Formats: sequence, C-alpha cells, structure tokens
Amino acid sequence: MEEELLMIPGPVPVIPRIREAMSRPMIHHRGDEFAEIYEGIVENLKNIFQTKNDLFVLSGSGTCAMEAAIGNLIQRSNGRGRTEMACITVTNGKFGERFKEIAERYGEDAVTPAHFEWGQPIELERVKEAVENSPRPKVITMVHNETSTGILNPAKDVGNLAKKHDAVFVLDCITSIGGDEVPVDQLGVDIAIVGSQKCLGTPPGLSAISISDKALDLMRENPSRPFYMDLLAYKKSLEKRQTPYTPALPLFFALREALEVISEEGMERRIKRHRILSKAVRAAATRLGLSLFPKLNEVSAYSNTVTAINLPLANGITDEQLRGGMRKRGVIVAGGQEKLKGKIFRIATMGNITGREVLRTIEVLEEVLLENKVIEEEGIGSGEAKKVLSTML
Repeated sequence: MEEELLMIPGPVPVIPRIREAMSRPMIHHRGDEFAEIYEGIVENLKNIFQTKNDLFVLSGSGTCAMEAAIGNLIQRSNGRGRTEMACITVTNGKFGERFKEIAERYGEDAVTPAHFEWGQPIELERVKEAVENSPRPKVITMVHNETSTGILNPAKDVGNLAKKHDAVFVLDCITSIGGDEVPVDQLGVDIAIVGSQKCLGTPPGLSAISISDKALDLMRENPSRPFYMDLLAYKKSLEKRQTPYTPALPLFFALREALEVISEEGMERRIKRHRILSKAVRAAATRLGLSLFPKLNEVSAYSNTVTAINLPLANGITDEQLRGGMRKRGVIVAGGQEKLKGKIFRIATMGNITGREVLRTIEVLEEVLLENKVIEEEGIGSGEAKKVLSTML
C-alpha cells in the first residue's frame, strides 16, 4: 500500500530507522540496559530543552504531561473551600483552552482566564492585569506554539511576568521543542512539555516534562497529587535511572533513535530547516492568493512548525473539496478545529520532513485549486516555494 504523506501537526511521518528501532526485542525494564537508555534519553532531551532542571519521560501523550503539570500543582477542591492555588490560563486557541479545561477539573474556582479569540495575538497588558488581580499563589499556563491557529506566542515576555509576580510558569512546548529555538531556562519556564509525535519525529505515546526546583517545592505541598502521574515519584525513580511505572519500551527505543537523528543533524541546522520549510509554505500560499489565518502583533509571530491558511471560500471551494482533493492525491493536510472547522486548513512542517515533501504538498495543493477554478495556472506557488527552499542548500 502506498504510504500517504502526512503533513499534519502530529503524528508526523516516521522515518524507517526510527520505525525499525521499535522492532528490537523486549528487555527487562528494571535492568541496567534500560537504565542506560533512559539516562541517555534524559540527558539528550535536557540539551534540546536547554535546561538544567529535572526532566522525566512519561508514557502518555502531550495532554498527559499537561495534566501532570496541573494535577501536581493544584490541590483538588474538596467542596469545603477555595482551591489554594490560582491558575491564570492564557488562551488564544484550542490547546490553550485545554489547559483551562484541565485546571477546572482540579478546581474551577482556581482558574482566571486571560482569553483571546482564536488566532488573535496575546496582549501582554491584559495578561498582566489577570495576574495582578489574583491574590493567591499563582500558576500561569500558556501554549508556546498554538497549532490550532498557527501562531507563536510570546514565551519570554510571559516568563518575565511570571518571575516578577513569583508565579510558576507552565509552557506547552509540545509542537515547538525540537523544531524551533526554545531555551527553556532563559525563557523563565518552570515546567516545559514536549510530545513525541511532533518535532522530535517519533510515534505518538510519549511526552517529556522538565520541572524547576520551585515547581517541585510547590508539588510537595500538594497532598492530592495524581498517582500514575505523580511527578515526585518520577523524580525519585530518576535517581535510579528508572521510571516509576512500566515504560512503553518500543517507544523509548524509537525516541532514543530519534534523538540520535537529531544529534546527527544538529539542533541549529534542524531549527533552520524547520524555519525554511514553514517560510516556503507561507510564501507559496501568499503567491497563490491565499491569506494566512493568524493575526500578529509586536510580540507574536507565525508558527515555524505549522501554517494555518484561510480557505478561499469566496472562490466557491469547500474544505471537503480542498482537503479531500489533496487526500485523493496522497497528501493529508489538517483542517480547522471546532469553531474553525471548514474555515481554515493547516500544513505542518514538523519532524524529519524535507523540502521534497513540502514541494509535493504545494504542487498537489495547486492541482486542487486549479481543478476547482481558484487559480488559473499551476506552478506559481511551487515556484515561489522552490525559491525559498533553495536557501537550504
């Protein structure tokens, strides 16, 4: 069966050597061999995160790590009083709102949203007001790279705000770490999260989370920490180079291989590649007369791992015609989520893809646009993409 080209914001295509790593024989998960594998993974990920903080790998997706962060920090309400920890949730897309939904499960009264419309840039003054108006100990959550809208949010600015107000800053870097510059410690991030099936180029099912001493101290004060996702248990087990519960061994094998691939490429070159690929997509879309979805301000930027593009609805093409037409030609791109369904489509540039896959995606997009009379000739967008991709040489 011919393999379809996944150009969605995860799971990303997995190159053969990483797939093959998962087929190695099982090993004793409490033996020295796994201890060495886990130790190497943790050290490599700390280098990619650019952090000196503790780092753990969870056998669960990025959402698992998001809930682990919140559940370990916020003491679950017992119905007899207010939750002790206040959580300011900065949202301008689906995954920022996911943080809010998770926090509300642990204590609805704890949540103070700093809400912006999907695709709108974050206004720092409004975030500052939300933080200053909350008198209790504080957690600030934000998504760095909001894939639902294709916008990169101002991590450094919010990190400075968190530091000023002695708040714990929790940053979802699930779709930026490994594909963009994310110096976790320099950004003032107390808890940073990455998912395996995004820029790291690994199959779904793992996440990694780095945690500052400040955040760990707050977790120690919480008697209602989760059991399976108790991050203090992960810290204790890490001292023995182990995980507290059975690790998903094949995925750890894959992650180790994926980190080797990243090491061979080098993070500087990897980040540059991601940036050029996304720039090529944006340039092609603009040349084809399409408009990018997110709005920007002085502290935001376009995502370098996924591009959100408005559907040219005025030209009479539907989401089904555009994405369905591309899938018939073997290329899968993502649609809009929830309130953006049928309004935008998204092309991801994550993981180990190359200019070849991006160019194929643009060429197929042109075929579909031509077929539906949105454009009059092929080659305009792909030609623009080739110009940008030539800078990778």
